[in-house]
Amino acid sequence: MRVFDFFAAYPTILLFVLVGIGAVLGRLHVKGVSLGAAGVLFAAIGLNAWSVSQGVTQEIPVAVGDLGVIVFAFCTGVIAGPGFFTALKTSWQIILAVLGVVVLASVAGFALGSALGVAPVTIAGTLAGALTSTPALAATGGSPEATVGYASAYVYGVVAAMIAVSLALRGRGSDSDTPQPIVDKSVRIDTVSLPTAGEIAHRHGDQVTFSRIREHGGASAHVADDETPLTQGSVVNVVGPRDEVDAVTAELGHTSSIDVIGERSTLDYRRIILSNSRLAGRSISSLGLKQKYGASIARIRRGDIELVASPDIVVQIGDRLRVVGPKKSMRDVTAYLGDSERGTTDTNPAATGLGIVVGLLIGVVQVPLPGGGSFSLGFAAGALVIGLVVGRVRRIGPVSISMPQTAATVLAEFGLLIFLAYAGTKAGSQIVSAIVSGEVFTLLGVGFVMTTVCVVGTYVAARHVFRLGGTRTSGIIGGAQTNPAILGFAQTRTDYDARVALGYSLIYPAAMVVKIVLAQVIILL
Repeated sequence: MRVFDFFAAYPTILLFVLVGIGAVLGRLHVKGVSLGAAGVLFAAIGLNAWSVSQGVTQEIPVAVGDLGVIVFAFCTGVIAGPGFFTALKTSWQIILAVLGVVVLASVAGFALGSALGVAPVTIAGTLAGALTSTPALAATGGSPEATVGYASAYVYGVVAAMIAVSLALRGRGSDSDTPQPIVDKSVRIDTVSLPTAGEIAHRHGDQVTFSRIREHGGASAHVADDETPLTQGSVVNVVGPRDEVDAVTAELGHTSSIDVIGERSTLDYRRIILSNSRLAGRSISSLGLKQKYGASIARIRRGDIELVASPDIVVQIGDRLRVVGPKKSMRDVTAYLGDSERGTTDTNPAATGLGIVVGLLIGVVQVPLPGGGSFSLGFAAGALVIGLVVGRVRRIGPVSISMPQTAATVLAEFGLLIFLAYAGTKAGSQIVSAIVSGEVFTLLGVGFVMTTVCVVGTYVAARHVFRLGGTRTSGIIGGAQTNPAILGFAQTRTDYDARVALGYSLIYPAAMVVKIVLAQVIILL
């Protein structure tokens, strides 16, 4: 067909045709289920398989696919970085459990493949496809036998993981780790113990803050800070998760009918975008708003997430800060923080470019294996690791090295779509070759066992052994499969809930390394 010849001659046009058609396909809902970004993957697989059957192979340059997955991995790390290292301290058990599941899946597949007379190199390729790990395929040397195994098992590896993600997200409404909505409440203080606002906040894990207080007998409210004493008869505004605010109310006194929140005779409040790069990566307490302007930050909106502005929380470019302060100072506060919409879209190209370079260099480092041979993390894993560090550190001395969550999310989605178009065209041509070879059904069975053990085992471990919420479990399944398509599928179905990226990033690096090692070990057996 001439249209296939045209696409083969102009791969750039093909790329964006696949992105457009795949995005439309991803928006279609069947019984409430949609493919999301993974629609691009399946559109590319289908179109290239059809094209190959007509004698024309569609190819998107490898460099384009690398660009997409690198940008996606780096930005995913930036998004997950703030919570990753904290989660790592408490979640090492789930990491080990998932790695155990990956090893078990590999052993089961190797045993079945050997019994059916499949060569070890082909089993290794089937492992890479069943667990959707292109770097593991590369670790086999990319032989034709390994590539046929990869192509035979890959599609089921993606589909099974998507089914598991859908099952996990069905129970999302009962997640115990779902962030509670942030609320304001005016509280009249009955206690005579004279605690400070900081003491109460610390007692409640710094999950609450106090933005305004009207002293007993006072005519108007003023800004509260950690040193403000909570005197009997005063009315204070408490900000935090609903349960914590209710607990503070019970501890201090009772809900007041006096609306100190809406009182604007001397105070004002505004939502201000942090766009001053000199302030990014600094804690709220170090901004000096109270000392400079008599103002304070009550809440932070980061992407779609509302946070309580505790003194130790670190602000990022693009954060929307709810600031309370004297009316006369608000213009100066606004100028100090920046308040430019451009702050939400600043990709910080210098830091992003250099950070990715460091990630790529880490990815190509060869790590020797016992008994000979070596492995490397690869570009995607290297970029993800550095993205996590950048998301956590945010600045080096006076220089901001991170980017707003909004910008990171947009770049991550764009990179994902580009990579899926590339991966789909590659898999589409390989699947046709696998069918023609006649060995596909044996390899499908071996891959089916590997994928099922890995996906079901990961789901059971996360949901029923460690009792994790469905949202985080969906990210862990994607991480266990080390597949951006699964992560994209989960993210689009949860409106880019940060817990998805956190679960994915928690598992991905270790799972990637283990799969690369397993593929090489199988070849040696």
